[in-house]
Amino acid sequence: MNKLNKILIATGLAGLSLTSCKRDVDLFPAPTNTISDLTAYDTRDRIEGNVRSIYASIKNSGMYGGRYQIFNDIRGGDFNNERTNVVTGFDVWQYTPTNNSTNSVQNHWSQAYYVINLANVFLDGMSKKGTAVVGQTLSNNFIAEARFLRAMSYYSLLQFYCRPFADGNGSKPGVPLRLTPNTGSGNYALARATVAQVYAQILEDLNFAETNVPLSYANATLNTTRAHRNTVIAFKTRVYLSMGQWNNVITEANKIVSANAPFAAASGVVHTMQANVRTPYTNFTTTESILSMPFAANEQPGTQNQLGFYYGPAALNGGSGEYSLIGTGIIADANWKATDARRGFIQTSGGKSWLMKYTIPSTFIDWAPVIRYPEVMLNLAEALAETATGVDARAVALLNAVRQRSDATTTFAPTTKAELISLILNERRIELLGEGFAGADLTRRLQPLPAKASVASVPSTSQQYIWPIPANELLLNPLMTDN
Repeated sequence: MNKLNKILIATGLAGLSLTSCKRDVDLFPAPTNTISDLTAYDTRDRIEGNVRSIYASIKNSGMYGGRYQIFNDIRGGDFNNERTNVVTGFDVWQYTPTNNSTNSVQNHWSQAYYVINLANVFLDGMSKKGTAVVGQTLSNNFIAEARFLRAMSYYSLLQFYCRPFADGNGSKPGVPLRLTPNTGSGNYALARATVAQVYAQILEDLNFAETNVPLSYANATLNTTRAHRNTVIAFKTRVYLSMGQWNNVITEANKIVSANAPFAAASGVVHTMQANVRTPYTNFTTTESILSMPFAANEQPGTQNQLGFYYGPAALNGGSGEYSLIGTGIIADANWKATDARRGFIQTSGGKSWLMKYTIPSTFIDWAPVIRYPEVMLNLAEALAETATGVDARAVALLNAVRQRSDATTTFAPTTKAELISLILNERRIELLGEGFAGADLTRRLQPLPAKASVASVPSTSQQYIWPIPANELLLNPLMTDN
């Protein structure tokens, strides 16, 4: 059996099979903290506990708890590696990961399929027993969350291991599309689906999730950490943007972005930008943060994985200073004024510039951002700009709203479609800096991975443009092919 498809029961805990007589049960009762796969769907609390376990697994530092964002950040042209440490992504930064790169290529693949399998096990358990316990409506809520998290996992795999959708309209090899649970030994050989087929499954999951997750939750923390309707819609705009399907981006974004400023969602959780750009990084549950991975005081994202650890040096937040900001990167942009409030995230130490969005010292338990409302606004702006014959006025308004939240002195007035698109892409680099967009924003448009320091640029046609398939998968899945 492929060890990446870990043997699971519903809760990820060791099960206990009780087949002896009642006297044995009395003498050796089942521990109250151990739940068998036979009883994991007996109550609502246990069922919801399974859902939470999927969230806990996608929050793993190898996924959206930190490293997904970091790997995308350092594949762009704005961060400079300071430690030459493969453990913290030096090979990813210099575009040279191999099939055996444990901390990137192998770990991300393994964790993504672990989340996918958790979701598949849960869906199977709900079909066999859970739905009858909680009823169809609540069952659909929970199933929708699991399918949303499965979609997020497949999306992350596509960004690293597969050719972009724009290369051949999704016809290139994707990843194995595993939709049934692996709970025991068996033949798990499975060939790669196409990129288009994987995206189709992602959208099928998201469409189901949109109509079945709750409209909102009882408090701001849940609205930021569990999927509700507007979370799913926001993620759909990202997926369609990655596919270059501009009209679909517009259709989805219009559900949660008003026609005119001040831009906000009209129903469900009323997402909008905060007046102060710093607020979402100190108050993690505002309506600007659509989805974040939370960390409690006693729950670090894992050693050498935390966002603050990577981007902050010892002198500023006790971090390791793995990646400083390249002086010729986005911080050199002449249109990014010194008076822009986002410049306050850039601090100097030891003669270098550092990104200080994540400032909780030592424990580095800043919540990891996954989706913020300005991303959705810029997704919509880009799609509007791409589909217009000239300069789209609403796209300009959205662009200016993002910029003027931090810099009231700047008003963009592009005169051509190409200029507008360039300004929007540049604004993404500024607004979303250090949040996991740089690499994916380059590859979805088939732009080269940029040169930096001693590292040469990588054209979109190069084998280095995407990651290799993990050696373990190639060894244990006889139908798998490498990139």
